[in-house]
Amino acid sequence: MSESTMKCVMIIDSELPIGIVANTSAILGITLGKYIPEQIGEDVADASGQSHLGIITIPVTMLRGDKAILKDLRERLYSPEFADLIVVDFSDVAQSCNRYSEYIAKASITSEQDHNYLGIAIYGNKKKVNKLTGFMPLLR
Repeated sequence: MSESTMKCVMIIDSELPIGIVANTSAILGITLGKYIPEQIGEDVADASGQSHLGIITIPVTMLRGDKAILKDLRERLYSPEFADLIVVDFSDVAQSCNRYSEYIAKASITSEQDHNYLGIAIYGNKKKVNKLTGFMPLLR
């Protein structure tokens, strides 16, 4: 799809400590990259001849949310209307675990309603993403 029709946003709980905000956005970005490899650009050489690995070719807008906004947003993203969007979420269930196997086990016994989301990344059709997030302020 054309870059102009696609959008990528991350909504982060702005009440979190800065270290958790950074960790949440890193986890969301790494996971999102797995699912949209076509948006990662080619490696770039600088004027000194040094190489820099390719980065995402479209902007990633960072938006400010809170627990209630993130919970409502995640619920809306489960609806069929938004099934074509790529959605990555990161919750307290995952953040509280030290090993992935622990996360798998903990998630399997925790209902969705008991997940408290720290952040959500969304990629897809710009109009749909804007419909969900157009009212949200930038994370500053």
